[in-house]
Amino acid sequence: MSKARNGRVFEAFKASTLRHGMIAPGDRILVACSGGPDSVALTSLLLRLREEMPLEISIAHFNHRLRPGAEDDEAFVRELARRWVLPLIAGSKNVRRVARRGNLNLEEAARLLRYEFLRGAARKAGATKIATGHTMNDQAETILMRLFRGTGLAGLAGIEPVSGPAGCPVIRPLLGIRREDLEAYLRDKGLDFRTDESNLDRRRLRNRIRLGLLPEIERNYSPRIVEHLAALSTLAGEEDALLAGIVRELAEEFITRSGRETVLDVRTLSLLPPALARRVVREFIRGLKGDLRAISFDDVASVLALGEGKEKSVKKGIVLRREKGRLFPVVRKTAARHFELAWDGRRPITAAGSTFLGRKIRKKEGPSPRSDDRNQATVDLAKLSFPLVVRSRRPGDCYRPLGAPGRKKLKEILRAKGVPREVRDRIPVFLSQGEIVWVPGLPVAEEFKVETVTRRLFLIEKAKTVRRTQRR
Repeated sequence: MSKARNGRVFEAFKASTLRHGMIAPGDRILVACSGGPDSVALTSLLLRLREEMPLEISIAHFNHRLRPGAEDDEAFVRELARRWVLPLIAGSKNVRRVARRGNLNLEEAARLLRYEFLRGAARKAGATKIATGHTMNDQAETILMRLFRGTGLAGLAGIEPVSGPAGCPVIRPLLGIRREDLEAYLRDKGLDFRTDESNLDRRRLRNRIRLGLLPEIERNYSPRIVEHLAALSTLAGEEDALLAGIVRELAEEFITRSGRETVLDVRTLSLLPPALARRVVREFIRGLKGDLRAISFDDVASVLALGEGKEKSVKKGIVLRREKGRLFPVVRKTAARHFELAWDGRRPITAAGSTFLGRKIRKKEGPSPRSDDRNQATVDLAKLSFPLVVRSRRPGDCYRPLGAPGRKKLKEILRAKGVPREVRDRIPVFLSQGEIVWVPGLPVAEEFKVETVTRRLFLIEKAKTVRRTQRR
């Protein structure tokens, strides 16, 4: 019976590796071995597979230093590697200290450090694959945990059989095998393993599911709940991958990228079925944030429902704004300082990061000199009262631009010209006796314009920035 059972476990293992293309002849596989039943069984099964195809196998053990038995676990794995004549790479980190410094919980810190170690060990061993011992039970527990906190189709896909970079992916060949079958396989083979006492700590949600909830469901509701949840993860994963491919094509139509600017067309997005529209929004956020961690269904729904001229803050300080049917991130810069300076017009003055020069000149015969609005302004010197005031914009500022029929609010003029809100408060305003003379980027005020009778002019000019070029 034991021989037949061992054969079934090995065939299930081999079928999983072939179905997902996990292992190919000539692979150099680094096994993450904790000394527990799953990783010991994984190493044993890989050694048996090596009898059928050329493989190189090495072991990596990471000591988390979190339990009293951690040193014994490492010693056990070292002896295992010696007995099986396999290269071993061992490593250790103070997980508690890293968690404390990074404001992480112990589980998260341990996982980050473990995979960081495994990637380094894989490079050192020249490995083409990193194999971990996640089982069908781990898959079922993961899906239930995600259901409890709220999830979608991607979450129901659970643990991926293959993940990570193509050069050295992480493979999980045991996802199709129950933990109980692996432990029976080890007993039949006479192989020892270590027991992690922290797996009995019911304060952890996964352990409460493993030790309490799943056995209760198996006894009283569904004896094959683990298999059913594993099948659900496979279906969800395949359908999620199919939808992800469709959404990648849609994203090219709805998301435009120009330089550093990324914009989502939400006006036509509403024509899509809600399921696809939500996914396009998620793809948009992923492009801005780098991942979708902590992004909920409600976050996506609120972005889709965002009204014109409204903003929505999502995680990691990303603020999205909708204007004219376009959704884009708002760059929050440090609030501009309000400033007010007196200027005699003779010496250069620096305001809002730019330097301005003043010059009194005589008007020549012929047409009046023209200003380029953005970098200089020419006004009637006789109409000015010195010192001029150079200050930041204030609520209620208004003036009559040259040639305009009447006075307008400065705020409305800047908005009509498309000047971003965060830039408006950084533009200096030049005034004489409380009246606006000029705002860089806008025409001079009608009140201070150069006329036929004007004899002397005052030129305000933005100093040119001198760029240093490197010698080649």
